[in-house]
Amino acid sequence: MASAGGGPGGGQGGATRRFRAAAGRLARPRPDADKLRPAEGLLRNHRLQHPKADLSVVRRAYLVAERLHDGQLRKSGEPYVTHPLAVAEILADLGMDTPTIAAALLHDTVEDTDYTIAELRAEFGEEVAVLVDGVTKLDGSKWGVTAEAETFRKMILTSAADLRVLVIKLADRLHNLRTLGFQPRHKQERIARASLELLVPFAERLGMYSLKREMDDLCFASLFPEEHAACAAAVAAGEEEARRQLEPALQRFREALADSNVSGQVVLHRRHLYAIHTDTKGNLDGLLPAEMFRILVLVDGLDQECYVALGAVHAALHPIPGHLKDFIALPRFNMYRSLHTRVIDQGGSVLDVMIRSTRMHRMAEYGIAASIADAASASAAETVTGRIDLEWLRRLLAWQNDATSADFLESLRGDLRPGSIATFTPRGHVIPLPAHATPIDFAYALDPEIGNHAIGVLVNGRLAALNSRLYNGAVVEILTAPDANPSPEWLRDVKTPAARLLIHRALTEQRADDVSTVGRRMLAKAIEARGLELLDLEASGASRLVARHLGFLESDQMYAAVAANTVRIDDLVAKLTDPDL
Repeated sequence: MASAGGGPGGGQGGATRRFRAAAGRLARPRPDADKLRPAEGLLRNHRLQHPKADLSVVRRAYLVAERLHDGQLRKSGEPYVTHPLAVAEILADLGMDTPTIAAALLHDTVEDTDYTIAELRAEFGEEVAVLVDGVTKLDGSKWGVTAEAETFRKMILTSAADLRVLVIKLADRLHNLRTLGFQPRHKQERIARASLELLVPFAERLGMYSLKREMDDLCFASLFPEEHAACAAAVAAGEEEARRQLEPALQRFREALADSNVSGQVVLHRRHLYAIHTDTKGNLDGLLPAEMFRILVLVDGLDQECYVALGAVHAALHPIPGHLKDFIALPRFNMYRSLHTRVIDQGGSVLDVMIRSTRMHRMAEYGIAASIADAASASAAETVTGRIDLEWLRRLLAWQNDATSADFLESLRGDLRPGSIATFTPRGHVIPLPAHATPIDFAYALDPEIGNHAIGVLVNGRLAALNSRLYNGAVVEILTAPDANPSPEWLRDVKTPAARLLIHRALTEQRADDVSTVGRRMLAKAIEARGLELLDLEASGASRLVARHLGFLESDQMYAAVAANTVRIDDLVAKLTDPDL
């Protein structure tokens, strides 16, 4: 998006941008061949990955973007069109489809020029228009302080129908982070911090670790430049020696795979700087080889052969008990599948090993982008419906509608915080939850009605408290009663924004019901003094008719007004007992 990478025109206002765009369109056009020269690499890359792609769509999208952004500059001084072109190139490297590439080229036109979404739809079709609209920021002059929150809300809602919106947004932010150095210092920090809180977690949730790692390091460099430089220097100084020390272990694994008739590669997987800094807590003295690299075993065959490779690894070097993680049988919430183990080499050093098939590796690096690129359907749109690996997004969609703009971003940050556990229903359905979640969170993740009527829980077959902490792998069964209601104390215990919002709503409705009951009891007593029954007036429809006459949608609202003394009970009794009613 324009604002994150040095807005067009070096911060010029919208009117100036539109004037320049209009002036550019009136200028004498250059031949298309000259204009398309900067996009030649993009076109070649896209054709390489999609031999049957209609490149004319990409060409037209670039020419429209080049024409509309003519005269606009980035903070770097480069023509603004270099930004959408770079975003499109990132997406082409991921293997994304033609509509996504076209939308990337056009993604700032509606926001930063006088081009309308209607014009874009007429020229490029509904599919591209939906993608562009999904990543277009709302007008800050109209939305004020709520613009950022509502822009994210719109993007998430659009992503429910087509996850390519999020993929474009991540590529857009990645390029803006790459060019963040041209921004003033205060803006660098704001964008980097917002990226770490919101966009980087989205990349992780979508399994796009290749983007996540680079975004992590770019934010790290912006927020903590000295620490980043120190970490980079320490890694550079120790990398050659680390590779030399790890080579014997790699060779043992290669021989063990060959002995087990498993075809594959054994390579070093470099850890990114932000991960090294976090794990070492900035203590870089004597940085160990295993702190710089993990060992990656890539199996050429079927997924089942990863377990054979695991046996070979454990035969080659002694495994450390309790450190085997099977993300193949139990994938993470973001499509990530791999075997993780920890072994001790002959020198006594601890080594982390990852084992996965080549197909798993592609998914581990590119996540949802790989899934979209592999889609066999005519449209590469990916939706949330029916995808267990996107349960987190389904829950996000469920609670966002109940959140105000003020609460939405804070709740979103909480929902995206790192760390998660996998819990199970008795039938084996996986319910991903944040770390430290409680059975109350679990109940509301299943269904709001289950949460509202929860009275107890069985964890791994044993009774537990509803506010107890759940752990990875727990089998949870919620006990309910039809007349049960949420407790206000639950708000202290829950960790998920969805549960908190649903409890708030249930308590509000409960209080309204309680007040309505009090008012109805007061009215019934007053009517009984006239020798009548309120129940009869309700059955005849008189109560509802009077409520509507007084401006209430339902009788319960009128009863609540009686309890609040905003409707005089004598006047109401007179109306209800009026024989001409």
